[in-house]
Amino acid sequence: MSNVSIFGGENVPAFVKNRTELSAVAKALAGGAGASGGKRISIKGGVFRLYQGGKEVAAIDERYLDVVIVNAAPKISRIFYAKSYDGEASAPDCWSNDGVTPSDEAENKQHFKCEGCPQNIAGSGQNNSRACRYQQRIAVVLANDMEGDVLQLTLPAKSIFGDAVGDDRPLQAYAKTLMAQSPSVDPSEIVTRLKFDTKSQSPKLFFKGMRWLTEDEHAICEEKSKSPEAIKAVNMTVAKMDNVTMPAKLGLEGRRVTAKPEAEADEAEPPAPAPKAKKAVKTEAAEAIEEPVVRKEEKKANAVPAKKSNLAEMVDDWDENE
Repeated sequence: MSNVSIFGGENVPAFVKNRTELSAVAKALAGGAGASGGKRISIKGGVFRLYQGGKEVAAIDERYLDVVIVNAAPKISRIFYAKSYDGEASAPDCWSNDGVTPSDEAENKQHFKCEGCPQNIAGSGQNNSRACRYQQRIAVVLANDMEGDVLQLTLPAKSIFGDAVGDDRPLQAYAKTLMAQSPSVDPSEIVTRLKFDTKSQSPKLFFKGMRWLTEDEHAICEEKSKSPEAIKAVNMTVAKMDNVTMPAKLGLEGRRVTAKPEAEADEAEPPAPAPKAKKAVKTEAAEAIEEPVVRKEEKKANAVPAKKSNLAEMVDDWDENE
């Protein structure tokens, strides 16, 4: 029996029965449906790592993490780095919040639209991949500390797209399965378990529904979804969250194109054919910000001792060290 079946029948809370439509979070996760600096979760190296202001402050040994998804970027974003990884954290050269046009804040736009961009074709990156990568930003709270911090989590393509294998589901397959239940299950109304795919060479997450929220928990998470921290988490790039300086404005000629660092690379693509390349045109377009990847294995600053595995306690320690 599928794990999502626990959300049907007599277990349905009153707030779900009274819901008239699914939230923007549910639609965003199903694939279409402030000041800089913040707290986020990274999955670099196949480990859940907690970052604040670009510094890793804690890492946990568990291969899973229980959270509530309180907000999500409405569109799949894209991100491009022109330089190869040199050990230094850097901001992206070009990115798009909506996957259609580059952000106005991108100093080194590669094309006036994502469609037809030379970085959006197979072979522009390593191993016949695309140099421009798919990502989706979500905002979560820890299931054991829902009144605590809202954390940003940026998901690579392999964690977003793909088919379910048993109860192992990438994000979109998970969200669509929840929406197909009767009544439909909104991801913001349940506890979701994030679990690493131990067979994947690069960091990849599966998603699994665990239980309904209680009425009190739902009220807390609904308030969190509207908080400035949640809005920032789904709109800011990792570079913005980590206070990384944007790259200097450069011309498009003679630039060496490479994929992002191997530890962060994700070769998966969504179920759509790649557009043919067109000549790059340097123009202004669109708005928004897309999410980069911290490309430096920094020494842990004020790291929490490895024996402390309670994430709520770890997050509390962040504030003590600020």
